[in-house]
Amino acid sequence: MDPAAITPDSFNFLTLFLRATWVAKLVMLGLTLASVWSWAVIIDKGIRFAKLNREANSFEVRLASGRSMEEIAAEAGDHPVHALPRMLQGALREWRETRARGTPTETQAAFLIQRIDRVLDATIARESQRIEQGLGLLAIVATASPFVGLFGTVWGIMHAFQAIAIQKNTNLAVVAPAIAEALFATAIGLIAAIPAYIAYNKFSTDAGKFSARLEGFADDLSTAIQRRLSERA
Repeated sequence: MDPAAITPDSFNFLTLFLRATWVAKLVMLGLTLASVWSWAVIIDKGIRFAKLNREANSFEVRLASGRSMEEIAAEAGDHPVHALPRMLQGALREWRETRARGTPTETQAAFLIQRIDRVLDATIARESQRIEQGLGLLAIVATASPFVGLFGTVWGIMHAFQAIAIQKNTNLAVVAPAIAEALFATAIGLIAAIPAYIAYNKFSTDAGKFSARLEGFADDLSTAIQRRLSERA
């Protein structure tokens, strides 16, 4: 590039992208798409976790109101979306099937609790897997983006040195635009990686807390069924 033609506009993002080599352009486009995709996951997960916890709070308030578990389970409908009412309905279904055969013996009661625990554990496992969907993408973007950006930078610097050798001119005004193009790839990589890394850690923690909340609810539900069994023994 002619040093006399360099202006502040020579270093804006669009100019740097258009002037880059096709390899660097592919790197920049890929990183930009990865960033957009990760932000879509971040927004989706933020909304989903807020909704899950809000619905869990509301359901637990209804359970603590003193109303019967059967009434609250019926209010949730036949196919509830949230895990807590599904867990409650699954436990009550096992309870009703056992009660339909008469007053359970001590052995039957023990088998009932085991079946309920299996039902609850299966629900927790499926729900945990569902809420963790998308976190793998954030992990990939967070770990891979800086290295992809670095590859674009190395490629751009190689191209810059090639231009210097051809022009036989080491003037900073000649080198600076090419170096800026190369560093731009690293900047895009960091822009993609940093939010993905922060979001991955946050949502992984949120997923762990929600799974622990489900496990605590399962323990309370199992205890409530055991209490019913002892009262009817």
